[in-house]
Amino acid sequence: MSIIAVIGSSNTDMVVKAERLPVPGETVSGGVFLMNPGGKGANQAVAAARLGGNVIFITKTGNDLFGRQSIELYRTEGIDTKHVFSDPDRLSGVALIAVDAHGENCILVAPGANATLSVADVEQARETIESADYLLMQLETPLATVEYAATLASAKGCKVILNPAPAQALTPALLKTLNIIIPNRTEAELLTGIKISDNLSRRAAADCLSAKGVENVIITLGAEGAFVKEGNVYYEIAAEEVRAVDTTAAGDTFCGALCVGISEGMILADAVKFACHAAAISVTRMGAQASIPCRRELTVDY
Repeated sequence: MSIIAVIGSSNTDMVVKAERLPVPGETVSGGVFLMNPGGKGANQAVAAARLGGNVIFITKTGNDLFGRQSIELYRTEGIDTKHVFSDPDRLSGVALIAVDAHGENCILVAPGANATLSVADVEQARETIESADYLLMQLETPLATVEYAATLASAKGCKVILNPAPAQALTPALLKTLNIIIPNRTEAELLTGIKISDNLSRRAAADCLSAKGVENVIITLGAEGAFVKEGNVYYEIAAEEVRAVDTTAAGDTFCGALCVGISEGMILADAVKFACHAAAISVTRMGAQASIPCRRELTVDY
């Protein structure tokens, strides 16, 4: 079975669901409070594991209750936690999430120990990374750490997949190591400087990213699905129509599912369909990891 290494953040999410999101300086009352495990790295690792992937998670937590609880949860998901590091000086990461009645959200993150996941930590996991078949990463940990891991993996033929979130500028060296990049609309606009409003602008943004050395570009478009540039071929995959209640982990579910799909030998188009299906299920539920489906819930064969 292919090995999927995930490097990224581990957070505890504190969520309030209300009728609408507050504007600056406003208090909105009447919400419902939930506390869930989260973090983009952890969400993607859990998604990949629940959907059938063989996952090793490389992350950093604080030596606190949230960190210890997170590790136990990862183990119950069947995730290999041998490279979950602990920072004795920082607390585990925390995210404060507000969700409105339409499922849209805004998120404030205190990274805690995620900010100290270092090149030295990655070096300790070097053998694991170099022997993995796929490396999936995001940007809630230091960029230097992401770049170093990508360099190690690509040099050994491991396919590197990056979800460039939260959005920030990426170095040419990092982009050249990537087999697949999965930005959403906002992230693609930041990375390319191209305003995405229609199919032509999606194509232009994908061309811009591939010109920087990325072989395959998948721009996720929420309820509109995904736009894909696979080599020199362009196509769109439609999203399923569902009633969204919380979109918090939809993108992470998509990324984890996509990685599982290609690790199982699906062609990229089918892996994107598989990922869209998993993401559509996730938005019908509250929470981050709580919303991620298991493989048995995906009723369509790809």
